[in-house]
Amino acid sequence: MSNERLRSALVDAGLTYDQLSEQVSVDPKTVERWISRDRVPHRTHRLKVAALLGQDDVFLWPSTKSDPRTLAASEAEFVAMYANRGAVGADVWTSLIERTRVQIDLMAFAASFLHDAVPDFAETVAAKAVQGVRVRLLFGDPDSDAVALRGLEEGIGDLLSARCRLTWSYCQPLLETRDVEARQHGSTLYNSLFRFDDTLLVNCHTLGAAASHSPVLHIQKIAGGRLFAHHMNGFEKTWNGARAVS
Repeated sequence: MSNERLRSALVDAGLTYDQLSEQVSVDPKTVERWISRDRVPHRTHRLKVAALLGQDDVFLWPSTKSDPRTLAASEAEFVAMYANRGAVGADVWTSLIERTRVQIDLMAFAASFLHDAVPDFAETVAAKAVQGVRVRLLFGDPDSDAVALRGLEEGIGDLLSARCRLTWSYCQPLLETRDVEARQHGSTLYNSLFRFDDTLLVNCHTLGAAASHSPVLHIQKIAGGRLFAHHMNGFEKTWNGARAVS
């Protein structure tokens, strides 16, 4: 059998067998065997290939998901748990934003607490975008069925939709900043995700409970780990199905 996931990822990245082999320091025939015969590379090579292609190595080679070293790396990615979102202090959010150098990704329905808890939140993030940080905002479509259902489940009815509208109003300074990307989604939201470079805060959701009452997981990306990539794959799927906001 051939490894079509690896072949597709290579095509998407615009790389040839020769180019990949040169960057990973293996023979081009080795790369060909990885694809045509579904050979599994040594772990060092797997991690290099995954990083180059922007993919999870377990996605490219599913048979490695039970590798003890992969499991250990995933466990090491888990840093801490906050009992609820309120336990994540404003200083934590401010520090994460200030330390970010490459990418900020925010996914929630409203997340209006950011504007309430973090001083000058929109302006600070906008300044990061001006400095070259990629910023992606992925918040709820106030008119979507998913937002309406979540409001009913939390017992607040139309208030969640109103909070989504408020968030988009708060984000106006960001939307006016060049290179800030923003999309509205109407997807079922299993977790709210807040990514600052290699740090990811995951606000878990529980049926009938407000997100503010649910725990927050602190995950730190580690080569070979799966937790960070697993959650960010969910972000990408939601982002790809969302509607761009001008």
